[in-house]
Amino acid sequence: MTPQTDQYAAFRHTSYQRYFTSRFLTGFSTHILTTTIAFHLYDVTGSALWLGMIGVVLFLPSLFLVVVTGMAADRLDRRKVMAGATVMLAISAAIVAVLSAIGKFEPLWVMAAMALVGIGRAFHSPASSSLVVNLVPKEDFGNAIGWITSSWQLASIVGPAVAGISFAIIGGWTYLVSTLFFLIAALSILSIPKPAQLISKEAVTIRTLLGGFEYVWKTKIVLGAITLDLFAVFLGSAFWLMPLFAKDILEIGAVGNGFLRAAPGIGAILMAVYLIRFPVRDHAGKILLVSVFLFGVATIVFGYSELAWLSIIALMFVGAFDMISVYIREILLQVWTPDHVRGRVNAVNSIFLGASNELGDARAGFVAAKWGAVLTVILGGFAAIGVVGIVSVIFPDLRKVRTLDQD
Repeated sequence: MTPQTDQYAAFRHTSYQRYFTSRFLTGFSTHILTTTIAFHLYDVTGSALWLGMIGVVLFLPSLFLVVVTGMAADRLDRRKVMAGATVMLAISAAIVAVLSAIGKFEPLWVMAAMALVGIGRAFHSPASSSLVVNLVPKEDFGNAIGWITSSWQLASIVGPAVAGISFAIIGGWTYLVSTLFFLIAALSILSIPKPAQLISKEAVTIRTLLGGFEYVWKTKIVLGAITLDLFAVFLGSAFWLMPLFAKDILEIGAVGNGFLRAAPGIGAILMAVYLIRFPVRDHAGKILLVSVFLFGVATIVFGYSELAWLSIIALMFVGAFDMISVYIREILLQVWTPDHVRGRVNAVNSIFLGASNELGDARAGFVAAKWGAVLTVILGGFAAIGVVGIVSVIFPDLRKVRTLDQD
């Protein structure tokens, strides 16, 4: 890997600057909202089962609305789709704030609000992932992806830390903080001049509606990369178990929960900075597989740890190795996908991401409720390692990928 000539190439474009700001604020607000809800809900119920339910409720809208959200990103102005989705996230956060203020912060009401968050994210994800390609020239796209993934990871550091400190000081009023930043993010994306976008004009048929699935299925390298992430993170994820570790195992409270949630982001952003300076130039497939293997190893270390400092370090490595996977997968997905179908492909990708993240956390919550959090995390780490071996056999072409540019 060799240094990239211009580390700030994407920021030479004003539209990208505004897009980056919106993506960061959306991620920042989302992490404040979800971190606070998870700790607040566990504090009220003391149940890992409800933590698992958060993942299910966040995932289902992306599954049921995949055809609608993908077509929206391909046939409508992606800026307006993003802005509308972000406003829905703001409304969701405001609803939770009201529930907390009137003493109705109860699981079923909270799940209803989280369903709205899931709907907002279902529309936001394919539109935002597809829009970035329209804002920078092809030669700057790898740099743009590096910075965008960095923005999300930076948000995952600052957001949980702010959430933990804020909730300890002002309690449920923290939800209004996320509401405000969601609204600012929506205004930022609307300030972008309308970019060139290849609007899909295909007749609406079953085939066009399912065009994203068809493309992913035919492009085996992309399918392999997505499958690797799906099963490794689904089996190894423990995001929503952080409140349980913070409160019952490590005994570090709300502030400690914020720092546990932030730790993967710290590792990820350090890795992102490295990748921006030294982008992947060769052996991309092998690097992807090794990074997921090490993700599993770091997860196992976290599961065994009974020391707060070691747990935080392990989570930093979890985030760092996951960052490599995200970086490679996103470039493969966006560069190799034609613009007219990119929204539908990204909608399919959002299902895989939701299944790996939200359903993975739901799985962790349900298993932890019966078998305990420690065993759940350790077994998940070993399972993620096993997935690497299986995927490398089923998708041999993935191992052979050298560069991230489509030949």
